[in-house]
Amino acid sequence: MRDFLNEGLNVAAYYGAEYADIRIEELQQEDISVKNNKVENIDFNDSLGFGVRVLKNGSWGFASSSLLNLEEIRKTVKKAIEIAESGLLVKSSYVNLAPNPVITAKFVSPYKIDPFKVSLGEKIELLLKTSELISKYQEIKHAEVTFSCFRHFKFFASSEGSYIEQEFIKTGAGFQVWAINDDDLQIRSYPANCGGDFQAQGYEFVLSLKMPENVPKICEEAISLLQAEQCPAGEKTIIIDSNQLANQIHESIGHPTEFDRVLGMEASFAGTSFLTMDKLNTLKYGSDLVNVVSDATIPGAFGSYGFDDEGVPAKRVNLIKNGIFSGYLTSRETATILGQESSGAMKATNWNYLPLIRMPNINLEPGTWNLEDLLADTDDGIYFCTNKSWSIDDKRWNFQFSTEIAWEIKKGKLGKIYKNPTYTDNTVHFWNSCDAICNSDYWQIWGIPNCGKGQPMQTGHVGHGAAPSRFRNIRVGVLE
Repeated sequence: MRDFLNEGLNVAAYYGAEYADIRIEELQQEDISVKNNKVENIDFNDSLGFGVRVLKNGSWGFASSSLLNLEEIRKTVKKAIEIAESGLLVKSSYVNLAPNPVITAKFVSPYKIDPFKVSLGEKIELLLKTSELISKYQEIKHAEVTFSCFRHFKFFASSEGSYIEQEFIKTGAGFQVWAINDDDLQIRSYPANCGGDFQAQGYEFVLSLKMPENVPKICEEAISLLQAEQCPAGEKTIIIDSNQLANQIHESIGHPTEFDRVLGMEASFAGTSFLTMDKLNTLKYGSDLVNVVSDATIPGAFGSYGFDDEGVPAKRVNLIKNGIFSGYLTSRETATILGQESSGAMKATNWNYLPLIRMPNINLEPGTWNLEDLLADTDDGIYFCTNKSWSIDDKRWNFQFSTEIAWEIKKGKLGKIYKNPTYTDNTVHFWNSCDAICNSDYWQIWGIPNCGKGQPMQTGHVGHGAAPSRFRNIRVGVLE
């Protein structure tokens, strides 16, 4: 591998590149789904190739190939050089890179049970067992149980002298049920929607979800929703569970702090951001309780890594400190605009994609409350649980979320179930309305496997940590 990478870097230097890096990657993915007691899908993909990124005369060029031989790396580097040279005709600024140490390192994500060594039969048996337990509930007319695992090898080398090897094992699983009667359809998911929960761990994580044991609770809630009252409309105190809050963090903090959106690099597709540079270190993003960090160093979290795809070490970076907006997610290129080092947030989905600024783990730091005490301290409100859908504008300012289920809070206790619950606000008012966050006993980090960004579209793996939190004076029950 090193000889192959060195050949590519030497060719880039020969053609006059000021900087070059090469990533060799192999990504293996297995997906299994069971629908209504039948195996619906078994899919295995294996992708191997390399991507070359060069900087010549302050302009980027990128090219990739699935053929790993010396002749191909020479041709691909030359193609990347030609693309960089053609970019000189339209470039409006000269690319400079923030400094980064020369690194030789190896990183392996932690796991106990390699999911690719667990027999297909054992994995299918777990999914079928879960599905069969669901089928005992007559009101549940449809059910899906899914499993996914990933193995990702990365070899990175740069013209600055860095050489980094990384290996990731990731798994995820979950189930979703549809309760249907003559008048309604209601959905419940476990442990979250969008395929469940995901972590950079082995098959032990799937077993820890205890999917069969959680079937009765989820099915009974789905059935109860068919007869539940509609979520009332008005202005309410709300408490949001950690799973829903993970999605809230993703959409209203993670994406707007991506600095390429601020600079307009994503405007044509993903949108921009309301967090213009004049707001850095001045905007009161949230209440004094709100502390949010980008942290790619958490062992086993879905958005963790040792190094990003520019060879920058994983970091913990403050995004919001005591409610004040205090940092962006940056690359080596964009960090120079701020006079800073990169936050280590450049990632590509695979070898044939150019790295983009992507969220790692964006986490709301825990507070001091026990959930029981927080409920007892809430006289009249609504408890929102499990994300169902969302809508947010292209600057990440106005939003509306719906959850699968909610409970009335009355005189400090959970009461009746509400169906079709929604809440809506603007980002800054929402986070400034936060007046309580539960402590680390209730804090959980969730994996999101389907964060989309870029043209062509790249699907990122990200994580979000949160504990149940309370927000005052939020509009709820808006259905249009």
